[in-house]
Amino acid sequence: MTGLDSVDARILLALDDDPDATILALSRRLGLARNTVHARLSKLAARDLLGKPSRRIDPAVLGYTLLAFVTLSITQDAPVVTTQALERIPEVLEVHAITGQGDLLARVVARDAADLYRLTTKILEIEGVDHASTTLAMVEIIPSRMGPLLERHATDPAAG
Repeated sequence: MTGLDSVDARILLALDDDPDATILALSRRLGLARNTVHARLSKLAARDLLGKPSRRIDPAVLGYTLLAFVTLSITQDAPVVTTQALERIPEVLEVHAITGQGDLLARVVARDAADLYRLTTKILEIEGVDHASTTLAMVEIIPSRMGPLLERHATDPAAG
């Protein structure tokens, strides 16, 4: 079960086009009853599927112009302590458990190379971190996006 149907996808796409759209404007644009749009948005919010508005902010506007990915090898006896320590570092934007070379992949931001050095040193000092390998992002080719998947789902929820 995906948890979203084509109506939900259409609402989300309309919000991508106009994040400040009112429920009434969305209902008119999509040809749906106002109560339907309101109920759908309430359910999406209750399930935490809308995401936080702060995720829309580009870290560069806060002075963090350098983006990097840090692959971490951690000891297997302290993963909770390690991830809790990573969560306390504001420059660590997200962390994923991975397969392959390493155990965790962190997306981090820094103000410049010296700041990235400070950050990676701080990460290496965390209990449970054995090794870190940092890769700089040079240019964003395709930004983080959901639009194409939502468009497919809006027209054919069974696709994909």
